Amino acid sequence: MPTTRPVSRPAPARDDAPARHETGGAPDGAAGIRRDVVAWFDVHARDLPWRAADRTAWGVLVSEVMLQQTPVVRVEPAWRAWLERWPTPADLAAAPTADVLRAWDRLGYPRRALRLQECARVVVERHGGDLPDDEAALLALPGVGAYTAAAVRAFAFGRRSVVLDTNVRRVLARLAVGEALPSPAQTVAETRLAAAWVPDDAAAAARWSAASMELGALVCTARAPRCDACPVADRCRWLAAGRPADVHAHRRRTQAWAGTDRQVRGRVMALLREALEPVPHDAVAALWPDAAQLARCLDALVADGLVVREDAAGDAPDPAAATYRLPR
Repeated sequence: MPTTRPVSRPAPARDDAPARHETGGAPDGAAGIRRDVVAWFDVHARDLPWRAADRTAWGVLVSEVMLQQTPVVRVEPAWRAWLERWPTPADLAAAPTADVLRAWDRLGYPRRALRLQECARVVVERHGGDLPDDEAALLALPGVGAYTAAAVRAFAFGRRSVVLDTNVRRVLARLAVGEALPSPAQTVAETRLAAAWVPDDAAAAARWSAASMELGALVCTARAPRCDACPVADRCRWLAAGRPADVHAHRRRTQAWAGTDRQVRGRVMALLREALEPVPHDAVAALWPDAAQLARCLDALVADGLVVREDAAGDAPDPAAATYRLPR
């Protein structure tokens, strides 16, 4: 891959840096910045399978669901295997749920797999097996929120939409606002700003969405931004301000993994994915020393539809005689 051309840090910002405004129109200098970011993307974009010319709209949706809170390096092999096994919504809709959860493996947040299968069934039932490109129809699908609908419209269908993920939010916070990081919760003002940066032309809008997202993922990263490799560093308000600290730092929370319910749920799911027969209660109980926490997590997994608990017959079934399995 060619080396990104170095860009000197500005002091102060160039005259064509994006100006702050409250009108909601296109920011001054935005066209030039978009052009340079897209030109950078043309050279440095990662060769990802869901960007290939032969990818399907369904493949794009699967990638977006898998990429939620999961890094690309883990998603890419899983995505390839998934699409080889279930290349269409109809294929996934007809699959046994246990097979779907096993194929999801360790991507995390396995409820996403259930929602994806529910989505596939609705696409088959309501849309003849073809993913719709209409925003309202996409939002009506199980597990599809505003971001996913916008991403599918842009990356699968080439439509104009406001694709605002963590990476794009960070790029715009630094470039256009001058803040180190966006606020923990997305705001209305932030959405308006992002919409103002999206070109009117559909193809250009989709390209800008992909390019700004890639810039945030590879260069304008959260912890160690590579400003010397940024194609628009000379127009970045955050750099021009001397890289001020994160003003929202006191509002951010980091979630530990060890000892959490997420860890317990993960252990239970890993055990059940490997099991060919229902797993007895004793084997599940051995996974975690805190019996109360384990029971709470088991109840939640059952309520989420990720685990089926089968009690022994009788008027007063013994909890210790229960078995657990994946849904069929």
